[in-house]
Amino acid sequence: MEEGRALFVQIAEQIEASVLDGTLSEGERAPSANELATFHRINPATAAKGINLLVDRGILVKRRGLGMFVAEGAREVLRAERRQQFAENYLEPLLIEARAIGLTTETVLEMIRSRGSR
Repeated sequence: MEEGRALFVQIAEQIEASVLDGTLSEGERAPSANELATFHRINPATAAKGINLLVDRGILVKRRGLGMFVAEGAREVLRAERRQQFAENYLEPLLIEARAIGLTTETVLEMIRSRGSR
């Protein structure tokens, strides 16, 4: 776990990454708060807080008596969220800087294409 970042956020991000890379498939049982707590040597309440972040967003669903499961469509929800974050964190600043130095959108696209083929 990383220092300086809330553990429950890191737990949620770890599960998100597993859903995105296919390690955890839709409909599959997710690790419980106790399993995560034992593995990471943290308080079960902290692990549960991370899990609940994902439940609140519809990434995980609770099945009474069975545990937490990856929701149907969770992977696409996460991808859509990441695309939005990518646009906000990378594309917007890129376009602002491009405009500031007089580059057109087409020039920027050409630059991306030429670097992408390397």
